[in-house]
Amino acid sequence: MSDIIEDGKFIELNYKVIDDKTGDVLVTVEYPLGYVHGVNDVMADYVTNHLYGKKVGDIIEVPIDTTQLYGERDESLVFTDRIENVPEEFHEIGMTITMENEKGEPKNFIVTRFDDKTLTIDGNNPLCGRDVTFVLEVLSIREATDEEMDLGGAVDGNPSLNEILERAE
Repeated sequence: MSDIIEDGKFIELNYKVIDDKTGDVLVTVEYPLGYVHGVNDVMADYVTNHLYGKKVGDIIEVPIDTTQLYGERDESLVFTDRIENVPEEFHEIGMTITMENEKGEPKNFIVTRFDDKTLTIDGNNPLCGRDVTFVLEVLSIREATDEEMDLGGAVDGNPSLNEILERAE
């Protein structure tokens, strides 16, 4: 049994996303992210490619091109409205508001600012337009079970990194 990351291994990671400009931690994982390497697309290939050959305890830093992940920032997805037009339960920075377009497709918007007169929501991913680095720590490596291979991850269904990033503030 190999103790290095390779395809077919079940991997658990901790990670955080750091804003390169400010040094602020933008996202941290609340629980380890578990997945089957080479089977699950929980992370972009250019991230997983940095993990091949790593061992438990290794910490790697991967600069991320957020434009490649999320596209260019789209200012047409930023809306400001008078505060009285927005239900009070949404008067909280970081609150996610799901809206539908004319085709009925859902789109998440995040409250980014409000005061006593206006409230602003943004439909761009919160990491869009930032220079960030993922810092990943390898917590465990083991052979994946057949069930994990079929699922591409933990049997208890940890969320994917993309789901976590969509909820990032």
